[in-house]
Order: sequence, then structure tokens, then C-alpha cells
Amino acid sequence: MEGRQESPQQTVRDLIEAAGDRMPQETGGSVRTALANAMVGMKKQLYGRGPTAAKAWLLDDYVFVAMEGGLTRNEETLLAAGKEELVREYRLSFQETVKATAMSSVEELLGRRVLTYHSQIVFHPPRTFEIFVLEPQSR
Repeated sequence: MEGRQESPQQTVRDLIEAAGDRMPQETGGSVRTALANAMVGMKKQLYGRGPTAAKAWLLDDYVFVAMEGGLTRNEETLLAAGKEELVREYRLSFQETVKATAMSSVEELLGRRVLTYHSQIVFHPPRTFEIFVLEPQSR
């Protein structure tokens, strides 16, 4: 999309294949499944470990992706030592660094511009939530 800094990033196909799936048009799969798999693939490639489960929802101009598991051993060790804020700060900082990859994946799959991207993590049980706000469709 215009105005966004370009950085080396994976294609949405690479991310979905990293999650062990194929593009939706190749398998008759749903766009929601492709969105979930793209986020799982991104986490696997960038963290070295990905979520164990994921689900995506589309509602009007919003995309919500919830993912379970996927903490690294380092993060689990820090959490066991009571360092939740350190792990949260690291994760959110890292998400900010890779947001162009996440946003471009959603844009490619939906054919719509992403206006904003938000990420959150909770630890008990470990879950991450990715929220994308889409540009409204012409009515």
C-alpha cells in the first residue's frame, strides 16, 4: 500500500505454507482459515515457534485472529520467574517491528487496505490476539 515503508517480508503464500496449509483458492479453503494460517506462519517463521491453534473472524471492517500457545522456551522461563511485563513488552515491540508483514498479508488475502493493526497477549493461558481495522468498503 502507498505510504508504507517497504521492508523485506514474506509473501502471504510463504506464511500460509509455513503454517502447513495452501492458499484458499488452491484448496477450496476459506479466507478466514487463510487469515489464521498466515498469522500462524508469520509467528512460526519469526519466533521459531508458532501457535498450536488459531481462528479468525471477519466482521464488517474488522478482522480478529485469536491464537493459542506458541511461547518460546525463553518466554516461558521469564514467565516462570514472574517477568510477565518484560515478555509482554518484548512481544508487543516485536509485533510493531513486523506489522508491515501482518498488514500486507491481510490486505493481499482480502483485497482491502488495513488502516490499523493492534496486537495483545495474555499468559494464563497463553493467547495472542491480532486485530486489523479495514478501510470501509464503498457502499
